[in-house]
Amino acid sequence: MPEYTDNEIVELFRNADKKHYAFNFLVRKYQEKIYYFVRRMVIDHDDADDVVQNIFIKVWNNLESFREDSKLFTWLYRIAVNESLSFLKSKQLRSYLSLSSPEAQMVRAIHDDNFFDGSEIQRRLSEAIIRLPKKQQLVFNMRYYDNLSYDEISKILGTSVGALKASYHFAAKKIEDFVTEV
Repeated sequence: MPEYTDNEIVELFRNADKKHYAFNFLVRKYQEKIYYFVRRMVIDHDDADDVVQNIFIKVWNNLESFREDSKLFTWLYRIAVNESLSFLKSKQLRSYLSLSSPEAQMVRAIHDDNFFDGSEIQRRLSEAIIRLPKKQQLVFNMRYYDNLSYDEISKILGTSVGALKASYHFAAKKIEDFVTEV
């Protein structure tokens, strides 16, 4: 399969005869990155699959009108952020009927996850990230796991680079304190 730039993918998508081909290429190019970003936010594999499916449905429905004010990658991540946060908000609303908090449910999901093959320190890192405020989670995950620059994160979240650096610093300190706690 040939390699296409993001601009070429968008142009192919706008061609009615190549729309499905372009979309399949886009999904293959970004699905794994988007999945792991979402998975770190929602924790559960099945929930992550559902959120990713919703993300690509939104992409399918809106790619033709993509204005190209930003990079396609930035636009996809912005959709992924919004869908992940919407999912977590709806999960929190549903948890009011439950006896445990969403964070406690997510921590439990880490321990019950059959797909988790990391060490105990990786499990503690995941638990520490879950306990962060959502914005710090987003910034930490994008910077630490996705290796995005502060400029890229700034475009995705619409926040200044200085504020992102502060969020990352506070998140890293909280995580360090939690992971080293005995």
